Amino acid sequence: MISTATETSTGLAPGALTPSQLEQFRKDGYLILHGFFDPAPILARARDVIQSFDPAAHPLTKFVTGSDDDSTKENEEHVGNAYFLESGDSIRFFLEEGAVDPKTGQLNRQPDLAVNKAGHALHVLDRTFYDLSFSDKVQNLVRSLESFTEPRTLQSMIICKQPSIGGAVPPHNDSTFLYTDPPSATGLWFALEDCTKTNGCLSFLPGSHRWPLDSHQQGNEQRPKEDRDVKENYGVPRGVNKRFVRKEPTNTSAGTTFEELSVSEEDAWRDNEARVEECKAGTLVLIHGSVLHKSEKNLSDRSRYIYTFHAIEGDESKAKYDEKNWLQPTKATPFSKLYNPPPAPAPAA
Repeated sequence: MISTATETSTGLAPGALTPSQLEQFRKDGYLILHGFFDPAPILARARDVIQSFDPAAHPLTKFVTGSDDDSTKENEEHVGNAYFLESGDSIRFFLEEGAVDPKTGQLNRQPDLAVNKAGHALHVLDRTFYDLSFSDKVQNLVRSLESFTEPRTLQSMIICKQPSIGGAVPPHNDSTFLYTDPPSATGLWFALEDCTKTNGCLSFLPGSHRWPLDSHQQGNEQRPKEDRDVKENYGVPRGVNKRFVRKEPTNTSAGTTFEELSVSEEDAWRDNEARVEECKAGTLVLIHGSVLHKSEKNLSDRSRYIYTFHAIEGDESKAKYDEKNWLQPTKATPFSKLYNPPPAPAPAA
């Protein structure tokens, strides 16, 4: 659903949703807010970050060419697993699948065009992304959802969707990756460039965040019997069909896996009910943690840069973050409080 922020005409705090916008978000599970932020400085900084990628320090460039030694392959896999699972307190780079030669383990294009994404602590380590993530406007927006007591921020990323090779993302919901009990994840997705059908814009299955839990009920507009006041319960999240978890919660080298709980997200997707949502740079897309969404491969000659982070409920009396989730807080880097941010990092030199 497309919407335009109108706080100046309604008397609301900058960034806060109007009642009609909030109602639309609860109905569809997502909301598109055009002109929410100035994309130019964010895009410029995002490009600087991506251009700082050094392949020599990256585990995917360390494969032994032509080796059939299983122990070597296993060791390289463990290095890659740890690089990913220990990225919650740093800014690390993850490559497009088509950017690495499978025979040599080397890049087949210039480094900045090989990066799929950078994460996952941009919001606390980089001043530009810190200022956006903890801005008054973002705080006002999250407060207006009436969903969180103590929102915590996590999993901040630049996603590049590189020209011609930017991979498709299959239907999924974000609570699959950032599960709390009960589900509380909400995504904030900032378009740094125009997002179109050809370069991999988002598609949504509206209302899929509140599908019936009772299989005897028909239609995605009906709510389960246990539905209560929408304002108190943020709608009725349908939960998750699968979980993306650590194989061993305390062993980062063991890697990750999907736990299938019921029908897969891919099977639940219905093209005839989906909405393809193109948007301009400067748009913020608000994404409920249980709504199904996807993006197609970038078939164009243009990138599709975005910045995104998530909020979860930090009050454990209301929602508990699962210890099996791939991303885990540490004592040194706990998930940051949105309304009481950590000290700002120094600006980039």
